[in-house]
Amino acid sequence: MTVQETIRTMAANAKKAARMMASLSTNAKNQALTRMAETLIARKEFIQQENEKDLAAGRQKGLSAAMLDRLALSDKVMAAMGEGLREVAALPDPVGEISEMSRRPSGIVVGRMRIPLGVIGMIYESRPNVTVDAAALCLKAGNAILLRGGSEAIHSNLALAKVLQESLASQQIDAAAIQVIPTTEREAVNVMLGLEEYLDLIIPRGGESLIRFVAENSRIPVLKHYKGVCHVFVDQDADITMATNIVMNGKTQRPGVCNALETLLVHREIASGFLPVVAGELIRAGVEIRGCPRTKALLPEVKAAAEDDWGREFLDLILAVKVVDDLDEAMDHIALHGSQHTEAIVTNNYKNSQRFLREVDASAVMVNASTRFSDGGQFGLGAEIGISTTKLHAYGPMGLKELTCKKFIVYGDGQIRS
Repeated sequence: MTVQETIRTMAANAKKAARMMASLSTNAKNQALTRMAETLIARKEFIQQENEKDLAAGRQKGLSAAMLDRLALSDKVMAAMGEGLREVAALPDPVGEISEMSRRPSGIVVGRMRIPLGVIGMIYESRPNVTVDAAALCLKAGNAILLRGGSEAIHSNLALAKVLQESLASQQIDAAAIQVIPTTEREAVNVMLGLEEYLDLIIPRGGESLIRFVAENSRIPVLKHYKGVCHVFVDQDADITMATNIVMNGKTQRPGVCNALETLLVHREIASGFLPVVAGELIRAGVEIRGCPRTKALLPEVKAAAEDDWGREFLDLILAVKVVDDLDEAMDHIALHGSQHTEAIVTNNYKNSQRFLREVDASAVMVNASTRFSDGGQFGLGAEIGISTTKLHAYGPMGLKELTCKKFIVYGDGQIRS
């Protein structure tokens, strides 16, 4: 079959499997997840042999040590994937939840029931453990999933899919509920994005260029975030020690992730007392500071910020710093340069904290906490399939509930509309 025929057939099979998935009991889904965890460990040698093919190809292509590390399915990573499956099994099942029941004047009773989305198409790069994480969440939420991973992880992803499908089959569940597209050809993505009759949602995970390509070419709704340009605003009423800790954690703990701090905004009234303190800590940690003119007046040793540093996702030990006149200027800057990912204020002023929470448009807005907390696990979702900076139908980290929607249900006893 051609690439187009292959993917269309897979999508049609996923659509069929999705009907079965939607009707599975919580117990059946949890048993399947537990079986998957057991089988992953039992088939570890096979999976790691296939993973080594990807690692060998990556070394030959000259992939960086960091990229190879993300690609590797070590014993530790394998154990973590198994534990992740068990953690998803332990999460509350959102499917079938009924809410908002009310009796209308006509006598009918109207409510809402949470249901699966259907078939999720996921397009992602590099880390093969995403294959298992995404499959687990979609299964628990009653969906089927069609996965298209990066070419660098093709052998690993196909091996993982094979093992997961074996686990489903052993539980009398249609193996087409979890499928990995078996080709590295770029055409596969274009074909996938046109199958609106089979796929209900596309979730891209990867670099900004991949996500923009998907958003611009998909005929299917896309949940996405292009980048994470996260700000911290240190208000004039901030505690300097607290602010320093929050900035250091946001910038230096893991600078290469989407919830890392990229721009620091500082109220002019606290700048002279705060900036020398935090800059000393940042510089000792290897951070390059790029400051506005008022920042440079206080810190002559730092690099001058270029205009395109505002709104840039550095994903590195680089931090843009700007001194602002007040809360309004800070929020104006965020509105202009933010990416609707995560924004934080450090302040002991309750009124300012509440204005920041209400007025800043981002999927996560924080008071006196690091932007690094913007994560499904940290928010109590148990796990996440990604982060959405769109507002239909999810905003922020996406867990099980975000892989479902609500339909209206109606009970009557013979009512007709007049």
